[in-house]
Amino acid sequence: VQLQASGGGLVRPGGSLKLSCAFSGGAFSSYALGWFRQAPGKKREFVATISWGGGSTTYRDSVKGRFTISRDNAKNTVYLQMNSLKPEDSAVYYCNAYLGRYYWGQGTQVTVSS
Repeated sequence: VQLQASGGGLVRPGGSLKLSCAFSGGAFSSYALGWFRQAPGKKREFVATISWGGGSTTYRDSVKGRFTISRDNAKNTVYLQMNSLKPEDSAVYYCNAYLGRYYWGQGTQVTVSS
């Protein structure tokens, strides 16, 4: 399984970004998917997850109402729509896939700054 994240960048506070993660090498629709992030000097933390069928999502409290995770099983892609971004959202964002074990993609940098 391989995961390729993209869509990061520099955005001003209050702005939006949409991250994408392309999946290959497995049966995409069988995997639960997630986004994590890691800021400099901090541990990697959970951001959002979505079930294999897409019917169940979870979010860390600090992003609820601002971030939306979704998946397109036809495109083998998971997304993270991020709205009302704050400086504290700045981090390297990683996507992962889970089916018996975790698979990780490389990160994409998100910087929220004026």
